[in-house]
Amino acid sequence: MELTRRQMTTPGSSVLGSAPLNSFAHMPFTPDASFEGVVSPNVDTLYSMAWLDLSAGPVRLSVAATPGRYFLLPLYDAWTNVFACPGTRTTGSGAREFALVGPGWQGELPEGMERIDAPTSLTAIVGRTQVNGVRDHPAVHAVQAGYRLTPLTDAPVSTAAGPGPVDLVTAPVDQAAALDAATFFAMTAHLMADNPAKPEDAPVVERIALLGVVPGRPYDWDALSPEAQRAIAEGAAEGLARVRSAGRTPRAEVVDGWMTPYDIGSYGTDYLQRAAITAVGLGANLPQDAVYSLCRADAGQQPLHGSNRYQLRFEAGNLPPVNAFWSLTMYNDRQFFVDNAINRYAIGDRDALEFGSDGSLTLLIQHASPGARLESNWLPAPEGSFNVMLRMFWPRPEVLERTWHTPALCRTG
Repeated sequence: MELTRRQMTTPGSSVLGSAPLNSFAHMPFTPDASFEGVVSPNVDTLYSMAWLDLSAGPVRLSVAATPGRYFLLPLYDAWTNVFACPGTRTTGSGAREFALVGPGWQGELPEGMERIDAPTSLTAIVGRTQVNGVRDHPAVHAVQAGYRLTPLTDAPVSTAAGPGPVDLVTAPVDQAAALDAATFFAMTAHLMADNPAKPEDAPVVERIALLGVVPGRPYDWDALSPEAQRAIAEGAAEGLARVRSAGRTPRAEVVDGWMTPYDIGSYGTDYLQRAAITAVGLGANLPQDAVYSLCRADAGQQPLHGSNRYQLRFEAGNLPPVNAFWSLTMYNDRQFFVDNAINRYAIGDRDALEFGSDGSLTLLIQHASPGARLESNWLPAPEGSFNVMLRMFWPRPEVLERTWHTPALCRTG
């Protein structure tokens, strides 16, 4: 989290989504097949990202009215938990004014502002605004312009991204993995001064204090015996290996070939899951806001491949149950979009789909065109291996309660 913040708030940074502290960076476009800035991109939403330092005082988050358009502005603490999520689901589509308040702040807020208490001074926003195709970009840009951050105090905010030079090239997750134990725990002790652990974390805080890691106190690695240093370094290496292993096989429910993680967005004391999800990518949504299901195999448990043809059939009345919208996105084996003749990277309920006479919906997933008459329901696949992801925004209770499941992909040729 901290290394990502440093990289994205360094003045002059060209990292995607970079902006000064307490300022939004808005993504103005939906990516195409040439985009490889992040894995598993989407064409459903445009992002609005911000990194906040609340140690100097509260920050006002202004949201203009967004009638008819789904959006969410999840707020993440320094431990990557979503602690609040202004948006269509929670606060509606009217204009709102929020005061984001850091830990320990005492003072009066302007009348009419809704207070949101952040558990840590370091806070991130990874906002998403519904976009309905490229022609919809100008309308979304107008919505994004209605998201504003302004300080509520005159206290200066540091513009320094962090101590020493900032690596703008190496991915933050790789930077974190390369830290030696002494540097890692020194950074942990320093950051915990303004980003305290939760009460339920007390047992772990007490345990790491035995290693000399005390919030706000300089970490003295040299005061440890060689045996202690060696044991801590070995433990850190073992922990990193466990995180990497968990990240390769994330905890998820698997039904009919669809892998769906539900225990994300807020982790409690599930530290391994939290670290594994963060290693894959920051900014996981709460399931109440969005559920993503990934499919790599067909109904016969065979890997998906462009040499075959597949169908995803939703019977009448059994479409993905959502309050906002759903989509199915195609990815190659590197988790990027697939170049195709009709420039279609996802298909969903906002497209002009053709339904069967019985009310069913059949999506065609294959490399070659099924013919002009059927292209409305075609999601182009690559020639080789691929996977598809079903995104359900603001899912209904049957998704969250796990009583609705995505049908299996059936091979048809």
